[in-house]
Amino acid sequence: MDSIVQLYRIGNGPSSSHTMGPVFATHDAAQKYPMAASWRVTLYDSLAKTGRGHMTDQAIIQTFAPTPCEIVWLPEISMPEHPNALDFTPLDANGTPLCEPMIYYSVGGGTIRRFGEKAEDIHHIYTAKTMREILAWCAQNGMSIWQYVQHIEGDSVFEHLAEAWQTMKNSMEDGLNTEGVLPGDLHLQRRAHTWNLKARRATSLFQKDVLLASYALAVAEQNAAAGVIVTAPTCGASGVLPAVLRHLAEVYEVSDLEILRALATAGLVGNLIKFNASISGAEAGCQAEIGAACSMAAAAAAQMLGGTPQQIEYAAEMGLEHHLGLTCDPVNGLVQIPCIERNAFAAMRALGCAEFAVISDGTHRISFDQVVQTLLETGRDMCSRYRETAEGGLAKVCHIC
Repeated sequence: MDSIVQLYRIGNGPSSSHTMGPVFATHDAAQKYPMAASWRVTLYDSLAKTGRGHMTDQAIIQTFAPTPCEIVWLPEISMPEHPNALDFTPLDANGTPLCEPMIYYSVGGGTIRRFGEKAEDIHHIYTAKTMREILAWCAQNGMSIWQYVQHIEGDSVFEHLAEAWQTMKNSMEDGLNTEGVLPGDLHLQRRAHTWNLKARRATSLFQKDVLLASYALAVAEQNAAAGVIVTAPTCGASGVLPAVLRHLAEVYEVSDLEILRALATAGLVGNLIKFNASISGAEAGCQAEIGAACSMAAAAAAQMLGGTPQQIEYAAEMGLEHHLGLTCDPVNGLVQIPCIERNAFAAMRALGCAEFAVISDGTHRISFDQVVQTLLETGRDMCSRYRETAEGGLAKVCHIC
């Protein structure tokens, strides 16, 4: 597995796979042919089907600017390695291609792969590739999961986690203090500001859930407005983890150091899902995004509540298990309906999973590794209409012109 730094990417929304990934691919292609007079970029399958709603074309054109760029949409064509495919053709002043099209895949969380490059080709720094192996290391060394991350990546990883946490806090504050309508043809009203105000005037029982939801909504709305957020593990699910962390920090007055350690644990959980299954909605549905985010947040919360490694694993397992089969069906191809609300509900579920796990002794029948394997198989079996194509589910029933 790669460093968790690659999981927590900082950048503009609204989509890690449809916005961040194509931007990274654009930078890579531009560096290869700086002499190009113009570019032709072709989007395939899922990237073409929901690219306009995810601002894929705008992101690519802005990245190439001032060099001209033509976008070609081929939603009916699927490339062999991943649904999120695009290719780049550099052109000379006469419009003649300087090379064959360079093919890239945006595989989730902002990660890109070039044509023919496999996941196993990426530099791996973690020897353990399953939760079972990690728990065995923790038991043998008498250490926690975050200490395993520190053991592998060194203290320098916490510098990036600190930057990620600051960005998360900024996106929450910006979202809580912004009102109005989100961009796009849904004309969706922001709710985080109002919900936060109502929660702070509510009774204590009602207050906890609404405050937590307002934090998740704040980040998800900022993401939908193309604001700067942290993939955790994706843009579409970026509100879950920071909401849970902020809520626990306020309730229990935990230090930033505890937050960074919780981020390390959550990052490792996300890495396991990414490496052994998928965090791409186009590849495995929303279970791979919101489900993974809930799993990460549940693990982080369980640690902050004093859970053992076994209880943390249990919380992560529940967070993912109870999102299995969740489809990715963005209305009008926008990361708004049902995506924004799902962040709020996943944050509440993550906290519930953590509390449930910490109350238990950590023993349970279904392991985290088994649920990750189930996620992968469920994603493979899932009809393509329910994998970020905006052709099924709510996207079909509730299409808004």
